[in-house]
Order: sequence, then structure tokens, then C-alpha cells
Amino acid sequence: MVRKTRINLVTIAVILICIGIIMIYSSSSIYAWEKYGDGFYFLKRHLAFLFIGLLFTFFALVVDYRVLRKYSRVMLWVALVLLALVLMPGLGREVSGARRWFRYKFISFQPSEFANLAVIIYVSDFICRKADKIKMLLHGFIPPICVLGVTVLLILLQPDLGTVIALSSVVLLMLYIAGVRGRYILTLILCSLPALYLLIFSVPYRRARVLAFLNPWLDPKGSGFQIIQSQVAIGSGGLFGRGLGHSQQKLFYLPAAHTDFIFSIIGEELGLLGTLGIIVLFMMFIKQGLKVIKNAQDKFGYFLALGLILMISLKAIINIGVSCGVFPTKGLPLPFISYGGSSLIFDMVSLGILINIARTGDYP
Repeated sequence: MVRKTRINLVTIAVILICIGIIMIYSSSSIYAWEKYGDGFYFLKRHLAFLFIGLLFTFFALVVDYRVLRKYSRVMLWVALVLLALVLMPGLGREVSGARRWFRYKFISFQPSEFANLAVIIYVSDFICRKADKIKMLLHGFIPPICVLGVTVLLILLQPDLGTVIALSSVVLLMLYIAGVRGRYILTLILCSLPALYLLIFSVPYRRARVLAFLNPWLDPKGSGFQIIQSQVAIGSGGLFGRGLGHSQQKLFYLPAAHTDFIFSIIGEELGLLGTLGIIVLFMMFIKQGLKVIKNAQDKFGYFLALGLILMISLKAIINIGVSCGVFPTKGLPLPFISYGGSSLIFDMVSLGILINIARTGDYP
């Protein structure tokens, strides 16, 4: 049963990655030709990141995941240092006002993706170390929240509110399932609401995104443009789609068609059946992930698998929700499918760790 779970996880991930390769080329080739004179520009870079991801995935498979406990604090400190360094002019690369990447030639690295993994590993280790004190406010709740607070503060300075919301949700769910009292978490959420309000409505572009989400037609050529074009893409695909490669919205109408809004292009070219197929694949992935969690042989493996599945699930839900107009624009990629080096690499590393955890649950 456990071996079958591993095979299913790999199969579903490979299908999603293959769909991503096809759709990245389909959605980006014309834009890449116009901007770089090479229709394969993004595809070649994506394949390079895929190769790097395979190397790291192999490493995650051959090294016992329990070794990560030993280096959880080291990984966390490395993540925090990288998050601080990326904010420094000359080190971090700024794109559209956001400083989130290190860049060397064609290779880019987004430290917040590594920070997601490092925090999940640290919190999993903390839950194991403090199992007898996890219900206590001072010793069980405040320490991981302080770690989360420092991490999200550095990510907010980039700025990247979408990653902050996803990571915070994952950590709070992990702590709740571990036994942290619900009133502590609820109090923290209520106390965070004013700060969240300020973060959204005191920043012009975030306020514009929320207002565009509520009514994109108030500014159809400005803040509401992406949402409208995304919905046009999905709606015009109908049941069976326009056909692979025949999207009209990718012709400079829909920004970030190969990254944040690749699901919309799938809807336009492959139709309702294509989008439902993607959703079903992610549901199957989550189902297999739950089996890994259930069969984990130790508490660290249980919470590590839980955190990784929650992160992949939330990213998928938010990305699909944004494309459909259910959530405001967040800028989170669709796991395994969207173009994006760091996100693809760490999604694959997460897959490798999940298979590693599942393997320890194998038995004759």
C-alpha cells in the first residue's frame, strides 16, 4: 500500500510537470519571441530548472528525512540570512518594485521558497521537541510564532504578502493539529487583522488589487485588467477549449500568462475539461499526501509531511482561485506547472521528502 502511494505521488507529479512544460511553451513562446527573439526562451530556462530540481529531489530521496531534524535550526538561520541579504541593493534583484530574487546569469533564486521549507522543518522539529509543553503559551506557542514573525517580516519587506499568508496559514494549522490551544491561535489571528488591514489598504497597489477583486470593471484598463482578462480566457475556452496553442489572451492581453495565470491559459486552450483535469490531479495528489501523513512512522515525519502537503495545497488553491476571480491577485505560482525556477525546485524537493517519508512506512 505504501509503495503504491509513492508510485501514485510520483506519477501525478510527473503528469503535472509535463502539463506545465507544454503549457509554458504554449503560453510564453510569442511573448518570448517578441521580447528576446527566441520563442523557446522560457521553455529552455524552465527545463534547466527542472534538471536542477531533479538533482535536489534525488538528494532528498537518498538522505533520510530524519537527518533534517539535526539541521533544522541551521537551515532556519540560513533562510533568515538569505531573506535579509536579498533586500540589499546590489545583491537582490528588483523586478516591478519587488526585491525577491538573487540572480546570476540565467539562474535566479527566491529565498522565500527556501524559507517556507526551512520554517516547516523547524516547526515540525519544535513540535517533536516540545510535545509535552505544546499546550503552554510561553513554551509551546510563543517560540514558533516568534520564528514565524521574524520570517514573515523579512518576506513582507520584499514585499510578498501572498507567501506570508500561505506560510502563516500552514504554521498555524500545524500548531493547531499538534495540540496548541485554539484560543491562542484565534487571539493571534484577531490581533493580526488590524495589521493585515494596514498592509493592504495603506499600500496603493494592494488596495487597488482588493478593489479590483470586488469590482474589476471599476478600472477595466488598470487594476481590474488582469482579473478581467483571466476570466475572459477561462470563459472563452468553453467545454473543450480553443485548442492547444490557440489562446488569444496570451497575445499580450493577459500579463504573466506563463506564471501566475497559466491556469487561465489552460482553461482557454483546453477548456473546462482541462481545468477540471488539473483540479482532479491536485485532489489526487492531496489524497496520496494524506496517506503519507497517516502512515508516517514518527511524529517528525507526520508533521513534516503535513506542512509540505498544506503548502502545496494552499498554493494551488490560491493560484486557481485568483485565476477564477475567487481571491484577489496574490502572485503565487501553480505548483509543478507554472514557470518559476525556485518554486518548481522546492516543489520537487517537497515531493522527494514526501516519498522519503512514505518509504519509511514501507513494510513487507
